[in-house]
Amino acid sequence: MAQLVGLIVSNDDGFKKHVERLLRSGAIPVSVMDDRAARDGAPPDLVIVDTRGDVSSAMPGIERLRASAPGAGIFAIALEADPDVILQSMRAGANEFFTWPPDEETFHGAVRRTAARRETSQGARPSATTLVFFGAKGGAGTTTVAVNSGVEVARLSKRSTIIIDLKPGLGEVALFLGVRPRYSILDAIDNLHRLDKEFLRELVVKHKSGLEILSGSDQFDRPGAPDGGALEELFRLLARQYEYIVIDAGSQINSCTVAALYTADQMFLIANPDVPSIRNAQRLLERVRQLGACGERVRVVLNRAAEPYPIPPKQIEAALGHPIHQTFPSDYKTVSTALNSGVPLALTGNSDIASQFDVFTRKILDPAAESPQAANAKASRLQRIASIW
Repeated sequence: MAQLVGLIVSNDDGFKKHVERLLRSGAIPVSVMDDRAARDGAPPDLVIVDTRGDVSSAMPGIERLRASAPGAGIFAIALEADPDVILQSMRAGANEFFTWPPDEETFHGAVRRTAARRETSQGARPSATTLVFFGAKGGAGTTTVAVNSGVEVARLSKRSTIIIDLKPGLGEVALFLGVRPRYSILDAIDNLHRLDKEFLRELVVKHKSGLEILSGSDQFDRPGAPDGGALEELFRLLARQYEYIVIDAGSQINSCTVAALYTADQMFLIANPDVPSIRNAQRLLERVRQLGACGERVRVVLNRAAEPYPIPPKQIEAALGHPIHQTFPSDYKTVSTALNSGVPLALTGNSDIASQFDVFTRKILDPAAESPQAANAKASRLQRIASIW
């Protein structure tokens, strides 16, 4: 899935808020940049231009945008579908034309077309895949799932992968991986102006699995609300340098978590099969919908699930209105041994839970691929059929 960077060109705050909500709520993740980032950074993939006022002054603006971002999708939005205005917009360089307010399905279709053009354009670098893990409550196992998934993504894909600890004060990603970082996420967001490949190499720690780690802050108040915009810009910069971005977002929905959710290709909500966890998961799913982050990208993960279940999985799915994407067994001894030693489950030897992480990660890397267990089961069935014949 392509992750796009969008820019909204308008002096009307109401227009900006409405269009930003449209961009955030689609199946394609869109990171919305501000005017400063547009001036200082790489050109956007998608530009929405407000042409509802003086059309004659808006057209030169579209021409300048087309010259500065030749590969961008440019959407012009006007009050009426005037044939002359449509023709002027197309001649100036707009790809799409809408009347205000745009129909949501038509608008999202245009975003999908822009993403498809970006994917197939000659020389375009594949966009990073961003995976965000957030918990229904503290202690649900969010960091455990995020860390082991990040290790498996790096190990199985052999692609550049980074894990980011977004939790202020109490982040444990580096601890779980047995590394001692010198720098943290604060050093990154406080130095965005110089965050090139060489500087980033100084900030991260590389694990032996190939996973790179941008550790959490040791300050309890940062990253905080004022850092939301800087975090979104950080995710945009990292998407140019990595192929997979894994984010441990903790268990609270705040401005920092929201910045991560908006950039996510997939969001994994980690819950346990108990009443407090399921109640919180319901509220978090509703909050994600209110924020406009597309619910199609949410995956529910049931952690520490062991029979007899306190709440049966079917009942959990009915309560959440969401299918359970993956279930991890309850194996306190294996998991605690791995955490205390700083060695990920995938690297500690064979165990049922390590096998489940292998299956889980392969589904992330290739959703259409058949799991090893399913392939073995199919082979066994074919052997039985062959023996009958």
